[in-house]
Amino acid sequence: MFGFLPVISINFVSNTYKMIREIGKENTIFNRFLSELRDANIQQNRMRFRRNMERVGEIFAYEISKTFSYSDTEIVTPLGIAHMHLPVEKPVLATILRAGLPFHQGLLNYFDDSDSAYVSAYRKYTKDEDFTIKLDYVSAPSLDGKVLIISDPMLATGGSLVAALKGLMLNGEPKHIHVVTLLASDEGIMKLKRHFSLKPFTLWVGAVDDELTAKAYIVPGLGDAGDLAFGQKED
Repeated sequence: MFGFLPVISINFVSNTYKMIREIGKENTIFNRFLSELRDANIQQNRMRFRRNMERVGEIFAYEISKTFSYSDTEIVTPLGIAHMHLPVEKPVLATILRAGLPFHQGLLNYFDDSDSAYVSAYRKYTKDEDFTIKLDYVSAPSLDGKVLIISDPMLATGGSLVAALKGLMLNGEPKHIHVVTLLASDEGIMKLKRHFSLKPFTLWVGAVDDELTAKAYIVPGLGDAGDLAFGQKED
């Protein structure tokens, strides 16, 4: 069983909800799955890559569940009554197409009665290799007063996640936002901080890598998660 993880402040406004939890700092089985996701040889097995994405999603779900409110519930067994503490919240699970789908499935495996939301966002490149984030489509239930968990494998510049969250929040104001990502850069974390520091917000990350390439890929990173999970796409 996984224990409670260390919480590392990143100078958010004084509020216990504004924090980053880097779960790869603990010595757990999570690091095996993350190492396989990074490994260029193991990545060639596309099915294993997707399954490892699911596995880490399941571990994140378990850790996030520790932050929920719980109530005492009577469960009728064949031999009597059992008193169980069950979560009050039923979160809304959101992801960014397409790379986030296996990651989202891992969260959904644990939060199996949750509603889902989907965002289509992509980088639109110019001739000089700069890019902007384009938001094409958002499908979401009402988020008013809900716990929102949004998953995206890579938090590089933070542009896609900021655009996705702004699009989702047109459907209501969540009571708490959990952003879940495998790998993050310092730049991406700071961008989220700038846009959401006044909201109840937690960032869950496997590991923080310091470097971004000129094309905004995380180094050492793991490559393009969408291509590794589903095959190369035409740019």
